[in-house]
Amino acid sequence: MFAYLPVHVREFGILQVAVSNGSAGPYTIRPEDFTFQKEDGAEVHASPARDVVELLKEKGGHGDVIKLVTTYESALYGIPHMRLANAYEARRQAALANSSAKLNAAAAASAIALVQTKLAPGQSTDGAVFFAAENKGFGPGRLIVRTNTDVFEFQAK
Repeated sequence: MFAYLPVHVREFGILQVAVSNGSAGPYTIRPEDFTFQKEDGAEVHASPARDVVELLKEKGGHGDVIKLVTTYESALYGIPHMRLANAYEARRQAALANSSAKLNAAAAASAIALVQTKLAPGQSTDGAVFFAAENKGFGPGRLIVRTNTDVFEFQAK
């Protein structure tokens, strides 16, 4: 599942995703697997989590921390009964121990970002996927997830 997050942080639009492994074997998912295809056919590829964290380490501020944490928590805690492996809450507590605004912005992005995760059958994970965006919205299109073995497409409204 995915949902648009109604914020724009630096040059990124953000989608919150949750991925469940319904297969019989382990499955690896990473942010680079995600592409947003606009109605006109143009594609925007998701940025690796490490690139987003590095950018916020250089340019992030207190406002970015507030946007990331409050928006993501509002989206995440609205999902009842979700059991996640390598999930946001554990990452958040570990990452927000820094004191500088730039480091806190990077730590917030690090805690929120979907990172490469190997899921056992039946496991799920969640995270934010960051897309370089010229404007504040995604607009109509579709989300495409290309893994090593499969392609999943979701219509976006």
